[in-house]
Amino acid sequence: MAADSSVMRTIVDNVEKVLIGKRESIEMAVIALMCQGHVLIEDVPGVGKTTLVSALAKSINASFKRIQFTPDIMPSDITGFSMYNPKINEFEYQRGSVFSNLVLADEINRTPPKTQASLLEVMEERQISVDGVTYPLPELFMVLATQNPIEYIGTYPLPEAQLDRFLMRISLGYPDAASEYDMIERFEKKSPLSSLTPVASIESVLSINEEIKSVHIDNSIKKYVVSLATASRNNSLILLGASPRATLNLVSVAKAYAYYHQRTFVIPDDIQKLVTYVWSHRIILTQDAKMKGNRPEKALETIVRSVKAPVIE
Repeated sequence: MAADSSVMRTIVDNVEKVLIGKRESIEMAVIALMCQGHVLIEDVPGVGKTTLVSALAKSINASFKRIQFTPDIMPSDITGFSMYNPKINEFEYQRGSVFSNLVLADEINRTPPKTQASLLEVMEERQISVDGVTYPLPELFMVLATQNPIEYIGTYPLPEAQLDRFLMRISLGYPDAASEYDMIERFEKKSPLSSLTPVASIESVLSINEEIKSVHIDNSIKKYVVSLATASRNNSLILLGASPRATLNLVSVAKAYAYYHQRTFVIPDDIQKLVTYVWSHRIILTQDAKMKGNRPEKALETIVRSVKAPVIE
C-alpha cells in the first residue's frame, strides 16, 4: 500500500509546483479524484481554480476540457447532438464538451437550470443518451465545477438535489504573503504549468481507487458517522441535514484519506477532519440561522463537538 499511496503524494507535490501554498486544497482534490468523485470549488476569480484542474490533468496525463458557462450555453453543447450527414444519408453523433477525463465547469451557476441539469445528470450516470443511443464516458471521469460565492447577480444557484451530487466542496482562498511572493518568483519569466510533466497515469488512479475500497472502517466509526448525520437532521439551526448519499460519501472519502496517510484503517480524526469538506455544501440552514450570521461550517463544527467520538484501540 505504501508504494501506491506515494503516487497520491507525488501528484500533490507536482500540482503544488504551480499552485503554491494550497497543499490541503490540492490534497482534497486528489483524494476526490481517487474516489471518482466530483468537486465544487467556491472562490473568487483569480485564485487558481483553472490552474488546479489543468495541473491535475497534466499530472496524470489525462484529457482536460474547460467549459465556460454562460446564459446562452445549451444542453447539447454539453452532451452533444445528432447532425444529418448528406454524404452518407444518415445522422451522425457529434460529441459534446463533456467527453474528457477531467472537465472544468467554470462558473456553473451562470448557466440556466436546464443546462446545469444536463451536466449533473451526466455526472451521476457517467454516460450520455442521445436519440436512444447510449455513449459511455471515459472510465476516469471527474467534473470540477466553480462558482463565485460573492457575486449573485445574473446567476442560477444550484438546487439542493444537484449540490448533493458533488463529493466535496473546497475553497482555495488568497495565498499568504510568502506564498504569493514565491508565486511571483516562479511565474516571472515563464509559467511552470507549461512545463509540468505527468508523474502518474490514469491506470494508476483507477488501481488506487480499487485499493481504497479495501481500507478498513470499524463498526464503531460507521455508527459515529450515522450519529453525526442524525444530529445534522435534528439540529435547530439546520433545515436540511446530511443525506444518506452524504453519509456514504463521507465514509468513502475517509477511506481515501486514510490510504493517503498510509493507513489501512480509518480513525475518528479522519471523519472530524473531512466532515466539513463533504457535508458543508449539502446542509441548508434555517432562514433564522442565516439572518443571525451562522454558516454551515460552524453548524457542523458544533455537531462534531456534541457527538461523542468512539475510542479505537
